Amino acid sequence: MEKVMLGMSGGVDSSVAALVLKEQGYEVLGATLKLHPFSAEPERDINDAKAVCERMEIEHKAFDLSEQFKKYVTDNFINEYISGGTPNPCIECNKYIKFGEMLNIAADNGCEKIATGHYARIVEENGRFLLYKAKDTSKDQSYVLYMLTQNALSKTLFPLGELTKEQARQMAEENGFVNANKKDSQDICFVPDGDYASFIENNSSFKSEKGRYIDIAGNYLGEHRGIINYTIGQRKGLGIALGKHAFVISKDAKSNEVTLGDEEFLFYDKVIVDDVNFIPFDKLEKEMRVLAKLRYRQKEQPATIKPLSEKRVLVEFDEPQRAPSKGQSAVFYVGDMVIGGGKISWGEK
Repeated sequence: MEKVMLGMSGGVDSSVAALVLKEQGYEVLGATLKLHPFSAEPERDINDAKAVCERMEIEHKAFDLSEQFKKYVTDNFINEYISGGTPNPCIECNKYIKFGEMLNIAADNGCEKIATGHYARIVEENGRFLLYKAKDTSKDQSYVLYMLTQNALSKTLFPLGELTKEQARQMAEENGFVNANKKDSQDICFVPDGDYASFIENNSSFKSEKGRYIDIAGNYLGEHRGIINYTIGQRKGLGIALGKHAFVISKDAKSNEVTLGDEEFLFYDKVIVDDVNFIPFDKLEKEMRVLAKLRYRQKEQPATIKPLSEKRVLVEFDEPQRAPSKGQSAVFYVGDMVIGGGKISWGEK
């Protein structure tokens, strides 16, 4: 019987994933990762996961990865914001923790594979492991999985890939799971109140200083509260009255200036994407037509990707896209298959 380590967050999805794996004949080790000390939620999550495992008579262990989480996720989050970017910590967590450190822990515990409650699918074709969207496209999480390597994909299972969210909740209720009606997490797990600026200042030596609001011509408009309080495309909460709607067009960490302007200045035809990981092939040899998305909730848009170097591509959209942000990820699809993705570093109108 093949042994699988399943990442269990204490939520309904990973709990149902345990049920599916057991029904498929796997020996399951439920693993809850203790990632951060910023709230009391982790202890409740561990208890919920343990209760589900006890009900299904499978082993459960908790592993403290808070040191690694700080190094790879929260420190990166803080540094990216301070430098003027807009990070996506879930992607860093997947890359270094859930599909990095957890693979090592699994091997140490005699597990051939790992599994998670992500909504996505892995298909092996001609010796290559491919990543596809989930059957339930409304819950699809392939966007945050584009960084998975062939090694990680070959050792990973996504038991919920063929299920809808409604089916998962129904299975949890039918099996009497304590978390059957537990709400899905919507916020960044280590900043549950959404106050990124306070989190950064409370967990680093950085103190956000007031600076200049300017227009696109460099003219002074007023004073902002500190660059970490703003994101590209933001309109509300600017604290300045210009007699019309104004949007954050750009941020300059070196000069501590925030540029405001009309919404039209947020749209870009092209973006450069770095640290690209491709899944169906190792390297992009020539330009390719794809559907691309620049944020998790965005609908994919027609585009052409062109190789600039082995890990860098130019993305040319058929239509201008709103507010591409440095540090966010661009992910490429052909149909339901993930071609790859990387981090946005630059945009051009």
